[in-house]
Amino acid sequence: MTEQIDSIQEVHSHGDGSSGTDIPPLRLLAEDADDLQIISAALQDAVMRPVDIRWERKARRLTLVLSRFCWECGGTRVASAMQFGDVQAVKSRRLPRAPESALELLAIDFVETDAPSGRVIMMFAGGGDLRIDVECLDAVLTDLSDRWPTRTAPEHPADDDKPADEA
Repeated sequence: MTEQIDSIQEVHSHGDGSSGTDIPPLRLLAEDADDLQIISAALQDAVMRPVDIRWERKARRLTLVLSRFCWECGGTRVASAMQFGDVQAVKSRRLPRAPESALELLAIDFVETDAPSGRVIMMFAGGGDLRIDVECLDAVLTDLSDRWPTRTAPEHPADDDKPADEA
């Protein structure tokens, strides 16, 4: 699987990915639900388009290209790719179909069905999700480009309906 990511990285790379900071580009591997939660945190508020989702059914591989908000860098974005191996099926629910529509990733979760197989659920703003049925969890996230500054950081306002002690 890493060969496919490496070829994507060659196409998108514009340097060493460091953008003058001491923080190296991310390259994370997930083989269980705990690993995937780390990737989920790194990808919170990533944006992509439906055209950036590529499922290769015969290769049993799903690749997504995203613009990741670098929470660890204090307000930059970077082009990243996430790839899942051993994919058996991919289904979407309530996601826009127009190729250039914006999708904002909120979180990723893994639900084990019959160990080690399960479902990866990618949840997007607006209530849509992408379900990826996998034989086993085999995912990699890697940064592809230099970082670039953003005008605003994503915000997550507190729910005003909750009492202060529950917020």
